[in-house]
Amino acid sequence: MSSPALGVREWLALTSLPGLGASRLAELIARRPAWPDGWLAVLPREAATALRLWLDHPARSPLAASVDAALAWAAASADHHLLHAGHPAWPDLLSEIADPPPLLWGWGDIASLAPPRLAMVGSRRATREGLTNAGAFARELATRGWCVVSGMALGIDAAAQQAALDAGGVSVAVLGCGIDVVYPPRHHRLHERLREQPGGLLLSEHPPGTPARAGFFPRRNRIVTGLSWGVLVVEAAEQSGSLVSARLAGEQGREVFVLPGSLHNPQVRGCLRLIRQGAVLVREVDDILSELTQWQAPTMPVAPRIDADGGDGDPLLRWLSGSPTPADVLVGLTGLDIAECQRRLLMLELEGQAARVAGGWVRLSTP
Repeated sequence: MSSPALGVREWLALTSLPGLGASRLAELIARRPAWPDGWLAVLPREAATALRLWLDHPARSPLAASVDAALAWAAASADHHLLHAGHPAWPDLLSEIADPPPLLWGWGDIASLAPPRLAMVGSRRATREGLTNAGAFARELATRGWCVVSGMALGIDAAAQQAALDAGGVSVAVLGCGIDVVYPPRHHRLHERLREQPGGLLLSEHPPGTPARAGFFPRRNRIVTGLSWGVLVVEAAEQSGSLVSARLAGEQGREVFVLPGSLHNPQVRGCLRLIRQGAVLVREVDDILSELTQWQAPTMPVAPRIDADGGDGDPLLRWLSGSPTPADVLVGLTGLDIAECQRRLLMLELEGQAARVAGGWVRLSTP
């Protein structure tokens, strides 16, 4: 996604440049400019001038205050995180979408990104049946080791995330505002649970204090689906924003799952349209998992864990094969923390026993 030289400080500077919107920045990232000369050559004049000043005279640069404030925020708590493509907890799946966020602010349990993830979306004006279904599916997914990803919106989103947390499971909320802004305001308690309860995590591409804006939510949706192996649409009217999420999921190569509903219920007409367009109709959680068989192993509660010392050869190799396995899936399989898993993978790569490829890690040595 980017030059290996870019760390959190550089990404903070780039995302703070004047006159450079998120879409334009995504276009430049896709060109993989070298740091810093390549960036200076492709940035618009105002942004390039600001970056040059920050590089040469950081104390005089207006960027210094925002970069330092962000780093101070991250250092203020072990639950504060600044994630980028070089961070060990960065989900590899997110780097596969057309316009991944260059930086994510995180607040909560960073290990929530380790299990396999399924997005759940639906109507803000959900019916009682829709809310019941969302809760039931989220609870079962949570108890079977899956992370429920959503946007903390009214209706289906909130019902799914609350149910996952109630079950002692894992849930990640992607916000269309700053990480510390509660939107909608009535979800103050859910925001608190996601940032404080083990298994909960808040994510945003916007700095703290950024208010919610209408234009942020469609872009928020690309992260919700981009983080996930599939998306389950529980209820969606004809003009529902959930249809945008379903379209994004399809464009990103993710599976789209839909709960059917009554022909007479206007809140499910969007769902019926998705089914006609080829989405997978589901009646139970197994209908979803049977379509995602490559991610079944992390959900097995009896999955063996690796010993701490690794013995003569690192047992991490037992989970690697000729097919790519994402690092976050390896974390879920092994029980290692993210940093230790990344360290072991690096050592295996240096020893010529493993390699990082598109989609994750593969084993090079023979069993």
